[in-house]
Amino acid sequence: MPKITVLRLGHRFERDARLTSHVALAARALGADEIVIADVIDERLKKTVDEISINWGGRFEVKMGIPWREFVKDWQSKGGEVIHLTMYGQPLSGAINNIRRSIKDKLIVIGATKVPGEIYRIADYNLAVSSQPHSECSALAIFLHELFQGRELEKKFSGAKIKVVPQEKEKRIVRLR
Repeated sequence: MPKITVLRLGHRFERDARLTSHVALAARALGADEIVIADVIDERLKKTVDEISINWGGRFEVKMGIPWREFVKDWQSKGGEVIHLTMYGQPLSGAINNIRRSIKDKLIVIGATKVPGEIYRIADYNLAVSSQPHSECSALAIFLHELFQGRELEKKFSGAKIKVVPQEKEKRIVRLR
């Protein structure tokens, strides 16, 4: 299984903290292996996501402060492909089968602020889940769902301390250790 990394561009501490947290949690829950917050370090965000991984299980890494150009060039030099999610790209439905068949590690690029034009040129794929305005969190979730063909919804998270017991009409959480 290829490695799946999400690269978040343009994180602004005050404005994007909650949405970037949601992006990281969606990435973790839906099958990504790690998230890289480019160019900045936000220790509160890292602590939040790390604590969720500790309590809810699984392996998910948060990396920060890495210059995005350096990270993308290194990714490509190691043979990985770059998938940029943008409403301006080609339809996801037309490319997803090729992406699924590829054994290359996948770097999924999403923005917070305006994405540099350079990303459009260096990406292997510029994909749109919709050509209408939408959030990067929804684009990421839909992309991962399509990539994994729904199997991510059955993912088991090893080492969890907390687990939800699905119920029809109430909330039930159990402590495992």
